[in-house]
Amino acid sequence: MIRFEDVSVTYEGVPGPTVRGVDLTVPEGELVLLVGPSGVGKSTLLGTVSGLVPHFTGGTLRGRVTVAGRDTRTHKPRELADVVGTVGQDPLAHFVTDTVEDELAYGMESLGLAPDVMRRRVEETLDLLGLAELRDRPIATLSGGQQQRVAIGSVLTPHPQVLVLDEPTSALDPAAAEEVLAVLQRLVHDLGTTVLMAEHRLERVVQYADQVLLLGAPGEAPVLGDPAALMARSPVFPPVVALGRLAGWSPLPLTVRDARRRAGALRERLADAVPARETASVPPAGPAPTAGRWSRPRRDRTQEETRGALVERLAVRRGRVEALRRVDLAVTPGETVALMGRNGAGKSTLLSTLVGLLEPTSGTVRVGGAVPHRTSPHQLIRHVGLVPQEPRDLLYADTVAAECAAADRDAGAADGACRALVSELLPGIADDTHPRDLSEGQRLALALAIVLTARPPLLLLDEPTRGLDYAAKARLVTVLRGLAAEGHALVLATHDVELAAEIAHRVVILADGEVVADGPTEQIVVSSPSFAPQVTKILAPQEWLTVAQVRRALDAAGEDLA
Repeated sequence: MIRFEDVSVTYEGVPGPTVRGVDLTVPEGELVLLVGPSGVGKSTLLGTVSGLVPHFTGGTLRGRVTVAGRDTRTHKPRELADVVGTVGQDPLAHFVTDTVEDELAYGMESLGLAPDVMRRRVEETLDLLGLAELRDRPIATLSGGQQQRVAIGSVLTPHPQVLVLDEPTSALDPAAAEEVLAVLQRLVHDLGTTVLMAEHRLERVVQYADQVLLLGAPGEAPVLGDPAALMARSPVFPPVVALGRLAGWSPLPLTVRDARRRAGALRERLADAVPARETASVPPAGPAPTAGRWSRPRRDRTQEETRGALVERLAVRRGRVEALRRVDLAVTPGETVALMGRNGAGKSTLLSTLVGLLEPTSGTVRVGGAVPHRTSPHQLIRHVGLVPQEPRDLLYADTVAAECAAADRDAGAADGACRALVSELLPGIADDTHPRDLSEGQRLALALAIVLTARPPLLLLDEPTRGLDYAAKARLVTVLRGLAAEGHALVLATHDVELAAEIAHRVVILADGEVVADGPTEQIVVSSPSFAPQVTKILAPQEWLTVAQVRRALDAAGEDLA
């Protein structure tokens, strides 16, 4: 179905090829997962299949890529549209129409399909992706995860032979991600669709892959092979593989079910150990009355007014949608809170209200003693900073250096403060790099560095690990732990259960705009099938959250499992 013949891609101004020596065949009806660290060329390789490389991205393509017999060097993306469907990292860049139903139909209209065929396929796709209730909604009013599902649906309706997906579950909650992956499985198994997918959250997808295409260091030839075999040598791997490596299991398990079958001896060794959190606990600020059976006790206002946040009985309407109702939330200095819940539950709306982008319909919001929507941006930056889901919203300059210089000026920071943060989060990014030439994860890290330059007492992050590989996420965790240790309050809206397990003191779960659970991370995620990390599922009923916890316990006991 897809044939790479000695393919390499080199971009202008880059010393060597981004990808090199790709010579392999992807059979029809297989799901192939591209694996590798950020910057090794996964998105570039996907672009060669859809024709985006080099027709739209530039660069020099050497060798030959054929899809269903069509040479992508001589066929532009529109000439491949009937056989290749593509969803990039940024769903907003994908949309052409205003509403969900129109977007699902647009691709078929472009191909001239009959109206009755179009109607049937739109209905099928609405059901497949759980979008039926959103069919008439303006795309601009959807959450990031809902937009991602619409983007995937819009390329499914023409029934392409090949699907090219770049981070398809990055903005989806765990349940929605499972639904999308189940759809992809049906397309592969029942319809013979060939799927090429790049995804950093390997814990979600590696078990579905028929083959893994491993990209190592930049410029090295990729290797296509068995997922378990390649996970044994991959520089990036999910927690289930990390636990398998620690325990010395061979072959490595790729699913929680397989790992649980192997974990009996490990559970026995850990039976008397107590899981220790690397994230230090935050002492409560004192008792206060609750506002309802789901609410957490409110904290002392004096701490909130200096550095944290206090939300009481908050309600927010966005058009016809009641996005938040009766929300109570307190965040104290030094505390890290993970906001979790389904797509559309209200997480991003709550962050937007905390930073003054939305005005409450009712209730009160105070951040560091300020009322966000009544405070000027220049003053509010002293209290709170937001890293949005779409980092491009913060990026305006032509180079990384210019972005950092502007951030230093706006924050009144010393020259080079922002650039030092960029280097810490993403080593190796050149000063003269244009932000649009960065990957989604790299742009996110740059936006985070810009916001952190002002050292806001309250830092809000919306899907902060979207597009980040495991190494970049580990660097982010180190930075955020350092900020919390310095007394910064952190609120993260995230679908990344592994991140919440790693760093959050508390988890707050939203559903339909309401807080339905609020408590210590260990209590909330361990009891939730949807939000439990892989290690918790494998070692249950013991309450372990991360591989690092297990490793420390074994080291302390002098155990050697390998």
